[in-house]
Order: sequence, then structure tokens, then C-alpha cells
Amino acid sequence: MIESSFAAVVVLAFIGDVVLGDPPNRFHPVVWMGNAISLVRRSTPASGESIRFLCGLALLCGGIVVVAFSGWIIQRACQACPFFVSILVQAVVLKCTFSVSSLAKAAKLVSTALLKEDINSARRHVAYHLVSRDVSKLDASKLAAATIESVAENTSDSVIAPLFYFAIAGLPGALVYRFVNTCDAMIGYRTAELEWFGKAAARTDDLLNLLPSRITAVLMLVVGGLRTGRFRNALTIWMRDRRRTASPNAGHPMSAAAGVLGVVLEKEEHYVLGLGQPNPTPSTIEQSIRLLWETSLAGSVVLVGTVLSLEWVIQ
Repeated sequence: MIESSFAAVVVLAFIGDVVLGDPPNRFHPVVWMGNAISLVRRSTPASGESIRFLCGLALLCGGIVVVAFSGWIIQRACQACPFFVSILVQAVVLKCTFSVSSLAKAAKLVSTALLKEDINSARRHVAYHLVSRDVSKLDASKLAAATIESVAENTSDSVIAPLFYFAIAGLPGALVYRFVNTCDAMIGYRTAELEWFGKAAARTDDLLNLLPSRITAVLMLVVGGLRTGRFRNALTIWMRDRRRTASPNAGHPMSAAAGVLGVVLEKEEHYVLGLGQPNPTPSTIEQSIRLLWETSLAGSVVLVGTVLSLEWVIQ
């Protein structure tokens, strides 16, 4: 998306995120995506690997076509609108593909509960807002770690990646990414029910996140590592631990965050990132929220600067 309105759309979308947050569910495109995914999931036969894979593939491809076409229609309609109306409409749609404030608020709920030593409330917030794993037996440090891991991973998935694809392909790109990522979040699991149904979505999500996850890690190293004086430590941990997760992408922002924050992030029987560092605390969650905002803003500046530079070169 090489046009001078790019910066204005991104800035206005960020202002909307900070000031207004997410729209009500009945007006949120991602909720509509989730409802459609759930409908297809309920309609898919319960057995048969091939048929379940084909149903999942059809859901993925059909959804991509629908959201890409919707984004294209909106952009074409905006071309006929006055400049401010065009920017406003695009910013509203873009805002629905990413969220910084709601992620920060979810993490804040956990840190507040942990500071009050209300472990049950902290578990409830982590399970409802941030992770899909069983948290019923996690202690305070493990809950803090799960929160920080989710904030770090979603800095890429929920912020940098949709902005990255908006820069490349406008609203169609951002909406397609959000649909694929939503599919992965809902059905991309290795369970008996979802292993084959969600396989196409999971692999496509892995592919789309290859660059954004690594860009996010680098941004964290630069903005967070230099501010905290842990740049060298963060770089070392990122290079050492980035491949320790099952996901080819999640380990990048999570290991970078572990290094920048100076803590160990562990998911029992799965991975340990930042081994040798102290366990995280509620204050570390607060630091991860700051890192989220810093990385998101830095990523936006970098993308806007890149797009404007390309526009200048082309002209």
C-alpha cells in the first residue's frame, strides 16, 4: 500500500485504539470471523482425516477470498470519498485488525490480581484473556510468565503483523492476516478433533508470521534492550532460545522479551526461555506492558517511514 495516506491511517487507528479501544462484539469484524469459523467447525464431520482437512482448507480459502474482497471493496469505495472520510473509514477497519490497549489491559488485570495475592482471580484472567493452556495449577511466577509470554507473542500477532500486511497490501492484506490468525487461534491445535481440520490454517499462519515475528524480536531488542541496558543479554538469549518453542515463530518475540526483561519464561514440559535468570513477578508484567507499547510504536514508525521512503523513491 504505497500512498501518502498510509501514515494518517496508521496514526488515526492508533489514536482510536488508545482512546476508544475495541468496538462492541456485534460490530467487530474479528468476532464475525470467529462466528463463521465456529459455524463451519460445527458443520464438519467428526471423523475422517481427509474430509476434515478438506473442510478446514475450504474454510481457510473461502474466508481469505471473502475478507480480501471486502477489504478491496472498502478501499475502492474510499477512493471516491473526501480525504478525511477515506482516512477515517480505513483507520476504523485497520483498528479492528490489531489491538494494543486491550492486550495491555488484560495483562494489567493479572498483575493487579497477583499484587493483591488473589491467585484465583489471576488464574481466571490468564485463562480468559491470554492463554488456552490449563492454568489451574500455576503458581504466581508461572502465571506471570504465561502473561508475559502471551504479551510478547501477541505483540507480533496482534500488532506488528497486521500493520506489516497493511503496509504491503492495504486493508485486504490486514484483513486476510487477521482471518488466518483467528483461524489458527481457534482451530490450529494438535488435538484429536482439530489436528486435521486446523492444519491448513496453522501452517498458513506459520508462513505469514515468519517475517513479523522476527521483526518484532529485533524491535524489542533495540527499543527495550537499549533502554534497559540489556541489549547484549537479550541478543544472546534470543539467538540461543528462539527455536526452543514448538512454533517456528513464537520463540522469537518471547525469547527476546525474556532477555530484555531479564527473566526466565517457562511452560512446563514444553520450553524454557532465558534459563539462569530470575522468575518473573507482577512488576515484570508491568515492564512487559511497557515493552509492548514501545515495540508497537517503534514498529509503526518503522513501517510508516519505510512506506513513505518507498513512495518518495518511486516518485
